Amino acid sequence: MKALKYFTILILPLVVYISFTNKGWLTYLPALVFFGLVPLLEFFIKPNTYNFSKEEEKVEKENKLYTYLLYATLPMQIAFLIFFFYAIQEPNLNNSEIFGRIFGMGIMCGVIGINVGHELGHRNQRFGEFIGEILLLTSLNTHFLPYHNGGHHYNVATPKDAATARKNEVLFIFWIRSHFTSYFQAWQLENKRMKSLNRYWFHHQNRMVIYTLCNILLLALIYFIFGQFVLLAFIAAAIIGILLLETVNYIEHYGLLRKKNNHGRYERVKRNHSWNSNHQVGQVLLFNLSRHSDHHYNGSKHYQLLKSLPESPQMPTGYPGMMLLSFMPPIWFWVMNKKLNNLS
Repeated sequence: MKALKYFTILILPLVVYISFTNKGWLTYLPALVFFGLVPLLEFFIKPNTYNFSKEEEKVEKENKLYTYLLYATLPMQIAFLIFFFYAIQEPNLNNSEIFGRIFGMGIMCGVIGINVGHELGHRNQRFGEFIGEILLLTSLNTHFLPYHNGGHHYNVATPKDAATARKNEVLFIFWIRSHFTSYFQAWQLENKRMKSLNRYWFHHQNRMVIYTLCNILLLALIYFIFGQFVLLAFIAAAIIGILLLETVNYIEHYGLLRKKNNHGRYERVKRNHSWNSNHQVGQVLLFNLSRHSDHHYNGSKHYQLLKSLPESPQMPTGYPGMMLLSFMPPIWFWVMNKKLNNLS
């Protein structure tokens, strides 16, 4: 029964369906729900600090329903992507309605394509990882896995990490630095791996080569089947999904740095090197992503088992509210720099 709360993710395809089948302000319903209603609710719903007991953890770890729910998001994402290709071509849509539908698909790319792809990319079995790769492909963000697992989790909370926002770094500058640096570092990581295997970089086991070819193939298929307008609309939706990811990266590690020891090495990653949020609505809609401190402490731990612990620095609200706050740099710095000062 504890797994059922994560089925609230079905709210997302519901509101996106309404966006795709209506005109006017209803095309913006996904944005209004996720960046209007959800942040508002989190002001009134008490944060959830409950952790499973050891006995509950053993039971819930073996509960396959949590994993099956993640798997079920793949056909849902693909179905809505195809639906989007037709919905965006509906006659007599004005520019505002077109953007509303693109933004709705962009939210699905970020929340399901990238977020669920991220969770499955940490699984130590090939089938789950493959589903994660397909989900990331639907958002044109396949380079995420090599960089995230091989770079971000090793270098988090250090200047080496592209996805760690520096103190006083503006969100819009971070978007560019994080996305393009992580892309190039993903290539570097895979090329280095190929070299260690005594293989040329252009090899079928180089994931970045395969991912790049798959991205090109997907874009070519969309162009030849649906045309240029649909292709551009899909790219716009994917960019929105990527920007949502980068905004989440920004709020998750803003200003946090690991200390160096006497030998010049960074201390190991601890639960105080990521911002945590226990606000319940965003927590269940994002598959416990907001318990990010424990995720970085143990990257292979499944989402339902993540804990909230006192040493984790706490965000003042949930992810959707924090994302909105990050779009207003002066207010963001005023709120978060004070919290950073209180941590030191």
